[in-house]
Amino acid sequence: MKTVYLGLGANLNAPRTQLDHAVAALRALADCEFINVSHYYASKPMGPQDQPDYVNAVVALKTMLLPEQLLDLTQQIELEHGRVRKAERWGPRTLDIDILLFGEQVINSERLIVPHYGLTEREFVVYPLLEIAPQITLPNGILLHSITANLALNELQQLPL
Repeated sequence: MKTVYLGLGANLNAPRTQLDHAVAALRALADCEFINVSHYYASKPMGPQDQPDYVNAVVALKTMLLPEQLLDLTQQIELEHGRVRKAERWGPRTLDIDILLFGEQVINSERLIVPHYGLTEREFVVYPLLEIAPQITLPNGILLHSITANLALNELQQLPL
């Protein structure tokens, strides 16, 4: 089984509830073992600022699924929670689930890039990931913790439980 880390984000339709429902759906996935979920974090939106703040988290799973199979399942969960894919990049959404890491694999296919292309640049991914996997090393050998010295918090706040 591979250890997989997923980034969750929402800023529409009760974002905390959206993440709660997404976590429940991920716990129920066949061929997956739910490991952990970070606290929820409030973050400023990337891109257009005329949208609500986001709520983000990171989930750890172990899975026997292939990366594209997991992608299909996470996209189905997004759809079930009202996700509408638009051409607008970084726009508001009910739910976003990104595959951040898939074991030690490096994937660069038409549908999937792993490690996620923005993983090391996004405080709303790095800090929740470090919370549940503090010693994690990226496939390129870099300790994720080492990049925090140069990564601004940008008003990222851990939300109370």
